[in-house]
Amino acid sequence: MKRLIVSCLVIGIAFNANAQHYWKKNTGKTAKVYLTNSKANEKMVDKGTVKFEKFGQPKETDACIFVDPDFKYQKLIGIGGAITDAAAETFYKMPENKQKEILAAYYGKNGLGYTVVRTNMNSCDFSSDSYTYVQDNDTSLKTFNVAHDEKYKIPMIKEAQKAIGKDFTFYFSPWSPPAWMKSNKSLYKGGRLENQYYQTWADYYVRFIKEYEKRGINIWGLTVQNEPMATQSWESCIYTAEEEGEFLKNNLGPTLWKNGYKGKKVMIWDHNRDLIYQRATTTLSDPETSKYAHGIGYHWYETWNNKTQLFDNLAETQRAFPDKFLAFTEGCKEQFDLSKIYDVKLGELYGRNMINDFNKGTALWTDWNVLLDETGGPNHVGNFCFAPIIANTQTGEVHYTYEYYYVGHISKFIKPNAQRIGSSSNRVALTSTTFMNENGQLVTVIMNDTDNDIDANLWIEGMSAKLSAPAHSIQTVIL
Repeated sequence: MKRLIVSCLVIGIAFNANAQHYWKKNTGKTAKVYLTNSKANEKMVDKGTVKFEKFGQPKETDACIFVDPDFKYQKLIGIGGAITDAAAETFYKMPENKQKEILAAYYGKNGLGYTVVRTNMNSCDFSSDSYTYVQDNDTSLKTFNVAHDEKYKIPMIKEAQKAIGKDFTFYFSPWSPPAWMKSNKSLYKGGRLENQYYQTWADYYVRFIKEYEKRGINIWGLTVQNEPMATQSWESCIYTAEEEGEFLKNNLGPTLWKNGYKGKKVMIWDHNRDLIYQRATTTLSDPETSKYAHGIGYHWYETWNNKTQLFDNLAETQRAFPDKFLAFTEGCKEQFDLSKIYDVKLGELYGRNMINDFNKGTALWTDWNVLLDETGGPNHVGNFCFAPIIANTQTGEVHYTYEYYYVGHISKFIKPNAQRIGSSSNRVALTSTTFMNENGQLVTVIMNDTDNDIDANLWIEGMSAKLSAPAHSIQTVIL
């Protein structure tokens, strides 16, 4: 069988604020373009500049991305990925020079600009073993100890924190309470938190925060429960919307506040887009519950057809709760296959989701594992997955997938506190979003995941720059 090579383009453009006034006075402004093109083996290559010229009313035959800086929406909290047990264990199995390379690739001055880190409280599927921080039936939590995390996870998180600096945004999620707190007496296969342990479990979050902050890791936020409607063969726990609300209102919220953690950003749901509206409108219907919640987290696993995901549910949820932020807390390509780590479709999965998520109001975007090994693990239940960087712990090689470059064409150029700007596309084949950085730069990201090359115009208030969007490409424009 012949190997099919698909092209991929990423271009970036940034420009000054108050664009409508600028364009009326200037006709020769240029914008910077960066490109990733798999057919030409170009990845985040500086392609020079494009020039803006006067361009009046577009015709229907003109493919255009329209941007209007007068319309401003949500501000970006940040973009990043999870440092799980698996990611950290893989990291410390690599040679020291490769460890430095990986840190720089994500968090360094010339890296992807990651500022967000998520981690697991207690074990998750991407752990080499199952563990909790207390001994069985210790309701007073006297035996609470995070020594397990000090071998791999805490050191890597601290390395990321050091590299990120002041914008470091760290949050955690539990996959399961200790087995003795649950109805099924197991970390696995769902089960529910027993009512008698609601307060003990709330105290557990506080102990986790204290232990991590004692080690110099400032915690920005947390989710109540990872995937509370998923009965998995690995660590999992089920909450209905009402149960999650009761736990937050009566136990977790008051316990955080009582311990001086009122400012920690609590996110509910932390599961797929399919039920996000029902969960938010049910859990947050009680004002006494809602006051403890800052955001609504979600994942992307609601459908196997990644082109028809339920992005509109995000917009509806944001309209219902404009005072809460939307947070993408996890997503990855499942079913790892080492032979496909250079498939451009991995990048397109990320580009499609990130652009649509941001356009529907998302303020925080967190990939799943930042790093996995040559097996797509380690993973103690065998559900191996892709990550943007795959590290071969046998050979010491570091592989950068198209996930890495597609995320980077957004995260590298759109900074924390950037504000999303009004934009639209007149072609289904062109997916786009625009943000304005705090320094006034406008950053437009455009993706073409079809089989056809498209010539397009980036149109801003009567001025336009001509762009080329090759088949299976994504571009970012900085003016």
